[in-house]
Amino acid sequence: MADHSTHPTQNAHHATEPIDAERKKGAAELLVLSLLDERSRHGYELAQLIEQRSRGALTFHVSSLYTLLYRLERRKLVRGRWVEKPGERRRRFYELTAAGVKALAEEERQWRALVAAVERVADLSISSVLAGEPGRA
Repeated sequence: MADHSTHPTQNAHHATEPIDAERKKGAAELLVLSLLDERSRHGYELAQLIEQRSRGALTFHVSSLYTLLYRLERRKLVRGRWVEKPGERRRRFYELTAAGVKALAEEERQWRALVAAVERVADLSISSVLAGEPGRA
């Protein structure tokens, strides 16, 4: 089990402080599209990867990810297909469409712009975060 007691300012690469629901919800589309850009995946795998790669800071119920996946599918950003393997239950795998690739590029651009603007306004440079002194680089 992961140690969630690490203080976020001790080491930015090991931060496991949970992220609040509203911020997480805003990032969900970017996270899912990014993971599907690597290869096709099913909802449970997406939930597991998000939790693993965020070191536990981001967790999603599979049901909320499937709701997002259905919405992305209706917008034609992802395509779902059922896959059956002998001895396993049927799973729906999702992959990016050409429109999804374009949407991902726009999401990434928007997030980079947002993060850069927040860092400028709140003086959240990595050196000040690591030093544990917001506003002091």
